[in-house]
Amino acid sequence: MKTVEDFLRDNGFVSASELDRQALLVSFISEMEKGLKGEPSSLMMIPTFVGVNGKIPQGASAAVLDAGGTNFRGAIVSIPPQISDKQNQPMPGTKGEVDEESFYNAFAAEVKRLEGKPTCKKLGWCFSYPAEATKDLDAKLVRWTKNIKAPAIVGQYVGKELLKRTGGEGVAVVNDTVATLLAAKATEGDKTYSSYIGFILGTGTNTAYVEKNRNIAKMPDLDQGGSMIINAESGAFDKAPRSRFDDAADAKTGNPGVGLLEKMIAGAYLGGVGLEIYKAAAKEGFFSKKAADAIGGLGSLETMDFDNFCAGFKKEGRDNVLDSIFADPDDAKIAKKLGIPVFERAAVLTAVQLAAFVIKSGEGVDASAPVAINADGSTYYKTRAIPFDATVRRELDDMLVQRRNIHYAITPQVDDAPMVGAAIAAML
Repeated sequence: MKTVEDFLRDNGFVSASELDRQALLVSFISEMEKGLKGEPSSLMMIPTFVGVNGKIPQGASAAVLDAGGTNFRGAIVSIPPQISDKQNQPMPGTKGEVDEESFYNAFAAEVKRLEGKPTCKKLGWCFSYPAEATKDLDAKLVRWTKNIKAPAIVGQYVGKELLKRTGGEGVAVVNDTVATLLAAKATEGDKTYSSYIGFILGTGTNTAYVEKNRNIAKMPDLDQGGSMIINAESGAFDKAPRSRFDDAADAKTGNPGVGLLEKMIAGAYLGGVGLEIYKAAAKEGFFSKKAADAIGGLGSLETMDFDNFCAGFKKEGRDNVLDSIFADPDDAKIAKKLGIPVFERAAVLTAVQLAAFVIKSGEGVDASAPVAINADGSTYYKTRAIPFDATVRRELDDMLVQRRNIHYAITPQVDDAPMVGAAIAAML
């Protein structure tokens, strides 16, 4: 019988140890450059018109809205990062279709509530849906995701429409990845960073970084001496080597062929990849008949259960279907050996994309002024199957510090990073 390693290799699964980091870096940077030129690329490289220059005054504050899921939040954010008067409520359009007035009135009411708090008159809005950024820091909604039903808002400039109803002086609208990048500035204090990267790895994934305007060839009218944050939409990178398991899991998603890197590293998808591995392994006789029959009949697998099983962790109050399917110690041993490589590969691919953005920034050449990476998201910080953060750091040390003498720093985790970053966008 073939080994686990041979089985994975025969199905096109390239393990963490066999991934060609340097070739992937070249491919990633090439896709970035094509996207910046407006050429066909898997990376959209969206200009945001948001800069990072200037120090944030200590004690400054702003009112913030955060919309990106089934709920939206309002709060006051002050520097050093402190959040007060936070309130959650359902996102308009999650409980049935809403019209334009109902949509904006919900946010306007929250702005009015915050106006009575001791704060400056600045307003930041973290708006985490596909949108085109504008020079005046507004956002034109391209389409809804996450089952929001508010069709009248598509095509509108949401900041402008909100201000019609609030009469405010202005609003800075940014997406969650851009806000996560800006939140790194809140951690700098007396430290000096040469540039910033925002990275989210939770249910999905994305990366933003700071690019020099002269390199954004698709927008030749920009001030060539300036710079701005680019929202890369990095989960769409499509040059990483994929296995038969990845293709099978992708085919069962609602958007086959889209977000291919995301589906190899993010929390919404790793369980699906693991299930395809287990089903294929069962057919090749790796498990007992009882386990093989059970895994063959399993319709889906949550990443949390896949991760907890591979880590040997039993979450209190949560039954894990894999614990019962692989109750036999021999089955469990093989299943973990088959599953852990999925998380190891995800960590290396995460490090590769972060290294590509650090290199592309052109900064970090001085150890006293590293490139700051603010990482956010449950998959990055809460994966148990492997020491995810430590693995990423080890890979970055090798790809950046040791091979290229380029320096980075993963900043302390910022609680509510999107809210903090949206406030900083308003302050800057």
